[in-house]
Amino acid sequence: MLVTVLDILIAGLLMGGIYALIAVGLSLQYGVARVLNIAHGEFIMIGAFITWTLYILLKVSPLVSIVLSGPLVFITGFILHSTIFTRLRSSSPSTAVFEGKSMLACFGLLFIIQNTAILMWGAEIKGYSYLAFPVNFWGAKFAANRLITLGFAIAFGSAFYFFLARTRLGKAIRAAAQDPRAAALMGVNISRVLALCFGLGAMMAGLGGTLISMSYQIQPTMGLEYTMIALIVIVLGGLGSIPGSFIGGFLLGLVGSIVTYAQPGLALVAYYVIFMLLLLAKPTGILGR
Repeated sequence: MLVTVLDILIAGLLMGGIYALIAVGLSLQYGVARVLNIAHGEFIMIGAFITWTLYILLKVSPLVSIVLSGPLVFITGFILHSTIFTRLRSSSPSTAVFEGKSMLACFGLLFIIQNTAILMWGAEIKGYSYLAFPVNFWGAKFAANRLITLGFAIAFGSAFYFFLARTRLGKAIRAAAQDPRAAALMGVNISRVLALCFGLGAMMAGLGGTLISMSYQIQPTMGLEYTMIALIVIVLGGLGSIPGSFIGGFLLGLVGSIVTYAQPGLALVAYYVIFMLLLLAKPTGILGR
């Protein structure tokens, strides 16, 4: 019984770490830049396929390819916001209109990125074996790559939270999230900060994609499922709350692990049930205001 409980707990924490990491990026994009990025999962897919390509073709370790995949996805997100969403913002009479336009634009990005990936890598499921040897943990056995994935997810998330809470640029981002006009009066370049937030959110998704590729198979159409999970996590934790995204991610991972143990294949159904119940009972989420 102890081994079973430990197996469910650790498995939940492993998935929860990935969920928290990808949800933090989406929370930043919506909480600050006000872009509900439906294409968020496609940046996860890009990060995963960059890592896969580097490992298969050049034998570059996934832990090393993070140095390349993260900045590449960040630059992509920064350019997309600077060109598409900045233009949409300037042409929108209100924030509500901008949110609607940006969500439609993200649907377009989803299909463009997805079909481009299919042309480049094909539609087949792909994967690779990396540090897949078992590790005994109090009687329960886990693949070493999954434990490393959990460690890196926690490290990335903690570093990102420290960046937002302690650095000058992080304070500018939080100021822009609370009151863009007041932040602009204090000298914050709002357009650049918003593009930076979108790029950072994309980068967190790309890093999540790299970690996912280490433990799971990948394909060009994988993004939408992870987008929906990230949406559920940020609603569970509270829209725009970075700590809430961490808590929501780990909670959802634990729920998914329990449901998978009881009835494999129903984890995603359980996520949607939690999502609907939460919207009815506490739509602000755990740490939402």
